[in-house]
Amino acid sequence: MIDSVKFYEYLINHDLDFFTGVPDSLLKELCSCIKDKSDQKHNIIAANEGNAVGLAAGYYLSTGKMGVVYLQNSGEGNIVNPLMSLADPKVYSIPILLIIGWRGEPGIRDEPQHIKQGEVTLKLLETMGVEYRILSDDFENDLNYLVDLAKKDNKPTALIIRKGSFSKYLSIKEEETVMGELLREEALEIILKELGNDLVVSTTGKESREVFELREKHYQGHQFDFLTVGSMGHTSSIALGVAIGTKRNVWCLDGDGSFLMHMGSLAIAGVNAPCNFKYIINNNAAHESVGGQPTVSDRIDIKAILKACGFSSTYEARTKQEICDSIQKMKKEGKSALVLYTKQGSRANLGRPTTTPIENKISFMKEIKRH
Repeated sequence: MIDSVKFYEYLINHDLDFFTGVPDSLLKELCSCIKDKSDQKHNIIAANEGNAVGLAAGYYLSTGKMGVVYLQNSGEGNIVNPLMSLADPKVYSIPILLIIGWRGEPGIRDEPQHIKQGEVTLKLLETMGVEYRILSDDFENDLNYLVDLAKKDNKPTALIIRKGSFSKYLSIKEEETVMGELLREEALEIILKELGNDLVVSTTGKESREVFELREKHYQGHQFDFLTVGSMGHTSSIALGVAIGTKRNVWCLDGDGSFLMHMGSLAIAGVNAPCNFKYIINNNAAHESVGGQPTVSDRIDIKAILKACGFSSTYEARTKQEICDSIQKMKKEGKSALVLYTKQGSRANLGRPTTTPIENKISFMKEIKRH
């Protein structure tokens, strides 16, 4: 395994001192190390991976220094446009070192949403003309090759990270940002009870896993829920599409990381959503599903943003009573939104859906057709 500190120090010693990206569970140890050892100006957790490429490009334009962009391979889709139309040698020819976590690597068991992405990870890079190496124990040789090539030809290169590549890093403990008094799962249990047989579209990561387990806990079916196991940032758009096609209430259960990733979609929802579209964002100020790295959601006014986007009513809740009161009001109103503040944390034994995505889809569609 690679020592994260030695890896980081290599980058710094080779004048790579600007980091940006979206956290990934396979890069958790490295991301924690970068967070501890870089100041906030030189380690920006971006809204999405495409933004990170733009940040690295801008830093190069002002300093002449190559930036480092870290991401999960699911984020390759978000970097295609800026890589091809900005950083490519046929356009502005900008050197960038991409560090990509390889979820769904062929032959390695992983969740359904990572399988296809894992199969095409290297092919996508090859199609885009991005030279890569898969991280080996001789990481200095890998980095020497990629960094030298990127600087020589002024183009992006990529280092692919397999599961378990980095050894455990003991991060510096910081005071956690506590946004509310309830855990997300505790809040979700209250919400699902209040919603009854309304339709639910839940975001990727632990939130959908908790929705599934809460249904199991209360011996309920899963036909009311569409669990968005992948597609981070697109939950509100999926829910909007569902709401347009049915008269039943559709509740989008989003997270702050997902909200930030494609925030423009909420403007589209606010303007176009029918009255049966209801939006709830869980705000714990963290990318908790991939390691707990901070978001900026504790430093922006999400309620004001949603109101500006066109939601007729917006609420905030931190307690059980506030959640119940808000949902009852939202049920009687048109398109409305709730900012739910929770504290970080989840059960160590939190499971994953035991149904497949296809089974989930079929069950959800059958439920909609029943009415």
